[in-house]
Order: sequence, then structure tokens, then C-alpha cells
Amino acid sequence: MAGDSRVHMDHDMEIGVTPTAVQKLPKHMREAQISTEHTHLIADPVKKPRQRYVQKDGKCNVHHGNVQETYRYLSDLFTTLVDLRWRFSLFIFTLVYVVNWLFFGLLWYIIALIRGDLWHSDEEGWTPCVENLNSFVSAFLFSIETETTIGYGYRVITEKCPEGIILLLIQAILGSIVNAMMVGCMFVKISQPKNRAETLMFSHKAVISVRDNKLCLMFRVGDLRNSHIVEASIRAKLIRSQQTKEGEFIPLNQTDINIGFDTGDDRLFLVSPLIISHEINEKSPFWELSQAQMDKEEFEIVVILEGMVEATGMTCQARSSYLDKEVLWGWRFTPVLSLEKGFYEVDYNSFHDIYETNTPSCSAKELAATLREGQLLPTLSLLTPELPKPYTLEPISTHNPLSKEVDKGEEGEKGGINGSAAALKDQPGLD
Repeated sequence: MAGDSRVHMDHDMEIGVTPTAVQKLPKHMREAQISTEHTHLIADPVKKPRQRYVQKDGKCNVHHGNVQETYRYLSDLFTTLVDLRWRFSLFIFTLVYVVNWLFFGLLWYIIALIRGDLWHSDEEGWTPCVENLNSFVSAFLFSIETETTIGYGYRVITEKCPEGIILLLIQAILGSIVNAMMVGCMFVKISQPKNRAETLMFSHKAVISVRDNKLCLMFRVGDLRNSHIVEASIRAKLIRSQQTKEGEFIPLNQTDINIGFDTGDDRLFLVSPLIISHEINEKSPFWELSQAQMDKEEFEIVVILEGMVEATGMTCQARSSYLDKEVLWGWRFTPVLSLEKGFYEVDYNSFHDIYETNTPSCSAKELAATLREGQLLPTLSLLTPELPKPYTLEPISTHNPLSKEVDKGEEGEKGGINGSAAALKDQPGLD
């Protein structure tokens, strides 16, 4: 029985069936089995999903940790307040005003306490600093009325209180500064152009196909609003790890992808959806990559669309990215623009649609070499000189002494060297 089980186990290992003992192991240990002369790996290693550097909605997937110099955020307090989330911004907005009112309310209460207004306010002939201020709550309400310029008329400062007049000036000035800062933060936060970027669309996939006998990487952008993006421009970055010749490893190295910077095609008139094309040439990082090599590569393409919002004049930036698995080889975008009666119509239902097309699986370098050789072959055949034809001597006829000259004339007509036979007939004595 033991021999039979060993035979069955050896037979299973030879044909690639996982033994029972191996099946009980955890998944990561089963995948890590090293092949020997009797065993081999059953499944090819699966390509791990790549972590995005930039999310599809444009958010950068980078977190800053171990920042020790936190005082730098306070040096630019306005930007720090604007960058906060809405719940924190509203909390700080309310907290600043309440603390300010409480602080000056406490000062008004201290003045009234020092002057004795809290005990002598009911006496006839006594002039308090602030009329009808007899508790901390009333001082707090007077601080609110002063800073917000409500002025109910019940509590009012008198002219016989110089310290109160000075405090009133200080509170008015500081209150104006607080109002300007907090209202400014809220206004900038509300009018941030990030919301405008929500109506700028990027295609879900990027494609590679042939355009004018050249491989091109393409993706589509569009604007949903009727108000346009002024001075719109687009650029792209290739994000992938790189190791230098000296052995230095550079994680997430950024490389420019030319999408028309030298020709001006990166300047967009974004009225209708546009297909942005990157020609894969000698300067492209995809120049030597074929379809099979592209499937093995790990990279991310980050696209950035910038421009000014027509309504506000503020600069807007929209971002998106394409992982290596989101770049499809041999596909094209479906047209979305159609001509109607008196206008052009854009069908955004087909904005992300693509269709498959015949595309060579070789690299752009190999495709260019093939096309170059195909164009040179007919050119070289035209430039090759003709070999001289074998010359044969024919007997001269005694009846026509000019047969030699006529033969030369016919040879000149064929070769274009000595003229034509018709020119010989015009000579005298040939009739």
C-alpha cells in the first residue's frame, strides 16, 4: 500500500497535479513552490495590480508622513485654512468668531468690574462706562453688537470712559481683520476651480493604433459645460520605476510624453471632445516596446489639463491617469461628433466607447524600419542603371548603303541618344 501511494504521488507530480499535502498549504506558500526535475510550476505568476500614483478623479495618492517642521504650515496660515476640509473650516470659522467675542466681552466685563459699574449702576448720578451692562452675559452681548455693528441701542458706551473708547477702537480694527480673513477664506474655498474640473472628462481607457503609418498613443478629453476653458493646454507624464546604469534605483521616475509641445498641438480649443495623440517616435519612451513587451511593463500615464475658467478667470487643473492595463493595443475611439441641421451634436454616451482595429503587434521602431525598407525597394529599382544591351553585327546590305545609319537612328530613338530615324529622312539625297 505504501508503495502504491508513492507511485501515485510520483505520477501526480509528473503530470502537474498538486499533491494533497501541498494543497493544504497556504496559498502564498503553494505559489512559491520551486520547480525541480520532477515538478514544475502549475500556474504562471500573476501580474500584481499596480498602486495608482494619481487616482482617476485626479487626487494624488501620496501621503506625507513624519513631517517634523510643522511650523511651516503656520507660516502660510491662509493657504492652510483654505486647504482644510469643509467640516474643519466651518469649525474654525465658528470658533474664531466665538473666541473673539468672548475675549472682548471679558475685557468689557473687567472694565465694568474695575470701575464699579456692576454695583453702582442703579445709583442716580452714576455714569457707567457702558449703560445697561450689569453681568458677563450682557458684556458678551455688547461685544457681539459692537463687532457685528448690530447696534440695538439698549447698551451704549458713554463719553466718560476713555479706556472703553480705546477698547472699542481696538475691537473694531481687529474685528475687521478677522472678518476679512475668515470671509476671504470661505470665499476662496467656495470659488475654488476644483469644482470646475468635475465637468472635464477623460476617457476611461487609452488606446494604441496606427495613424498615418505611425503607432500613436491616444486618449480623449471633453468639457461638459458651455462656458469654455480659456488657454487650455495638456501634458502627460510617464510614471515608472527606473534603474540607472550605475545601479541606482529611482522609484516613480517621471518622464515627459510629447503630445504636441513642439508643434503647438498641446494648445486645445476644447469646444467638443478631442482625441489627444502621442506619436511613438525615436524620442518616445514606447519606441522599442511591442505589444507583448507592453503587457509585461508596469507604468502609469498621468495626464494634466490646465486652463482658465471663462467665468471667473481662475486657473483650473484637471488630472487623470492610465495604468498599464488600461492602455489597450489595437483599438480606436468611436466618433462622437455628428452634423445636425444647423449645428454639431456631441453624443457623450459614446465618449468612452472604443472599437478594435487591425494594428501590427511589433514595436514602433520595427514598424518604421519595415516601412522604410518597403519604400526604399522601388526607389532603388528606379535608380539602378540599365545594363548595356549586347551589340550584334549585322551584314550590310548592298542594295541600301544607308542601312547602317538607319539602324543607328533606330537605336538612338530607343535610347534617346542619337535622335530619331525621322530626322534622317530630311537629309538631302535620301529620296
